[in-house]
Amino acid sequence: MEFIQFLDKMEKQIIRLVEEAGYSTEENSSLCLLSKDYVGFMNKKQKKIIICTKNAKEKEGYRFLIKRNNEVFERTSIHIKKAVRHEAVHVAQECNQGKLLETNKVLSINNSKLNALKGSIKISGEKEKEKEIQAYILEDNPKLVLKELEKYCL
Repeated sequence: MEFIQFLDKMEKQIIRLVEEAGYSTEENSSLCLLSKDYVGFMNKKQKKIIICTKNAKEKEGYRFLIKRNNEVFERTSIHIKKAVRHEAVHVAQECNQGKLLETNKVLSINNSKLNALKGSIKISGEKEKEKEIQAYILEDNPKLVLKELEKYCL
């Protein structure tokens, strides 16, 4: 899967824990065609996370894997890493019987993520709003995502 090239050690470890929890990973499924703004999904019923690598690349104007330190590569990588972390939070929530994770992290969402939150709620529904907020908050903290996966899924 192409998205693996964009991950750091931490996100690769997150993917490993997601798979140990019984979830599979998929890339560029038909769900990614809903909007070019979406970079990741979780399908609860099929127990899989989906990464929309093409959407992340297109969003940042990424064309070729030229250099690791290329600015466009780095921006694309950030989108994909956050998507992996975000969807992994949803996996941990499912491992917690579909409930919010009990973290010491204060739940407040960055204003820059509000549009993304609105888009996510269109798909997941208003009843999942708190889970989406938690996923958007925790996606910026890969160590905490790993900790929560270990706590709830293993």
